[in-house]
Amino acid sequence: MSCGKPHETDCSEVLAEVWLFLDQECDGSRRELLARHLDECSPCLERYGIEEHLKALLARKCGGDHAPDTFKQRLRARIRESMIAQGEVTIERAPDGSSTVEVAGRRISVPPEGSSCLAPELSREHRSSSAG
Repeated sequence: MSCGKPHETDCSEVLAEVWLFLDQECDGSRRELLARHLDECSPCLERYGIEEHLKALLARKCGGDHAPDTFKQRLRARIRESMIAQGEVTIERAPDGSSTVEVAGRRISVPPEGSSCLAPELSREHRSSSAG
């Protein structure tokens, strides 16, 4: 796709990065370069507009949906099983329901099922204890 005019940045390059531009995930200088191209090139600007509308539609229609907890639990279990099967992980279970997980030589304590593994105080405590 091209408007036939010479540009500092090739149209295919701009269109390949349009999602990064939309998500504001490129650095300032790259963003300026892409914006300048979109201002000068009507076919790319049209395509960018379509992408922008698609992203807004997806955000409206899918933005509030969250995966059910049962799905998240099944997914975690499958990932855990896969990691164990590949021999990268070992798990030791304690009588209180907690676990010690070793991943690539690093040991991490995990609270019993139902506890939040992402609690900030647990994460800090376990990061500092496993860093040594």
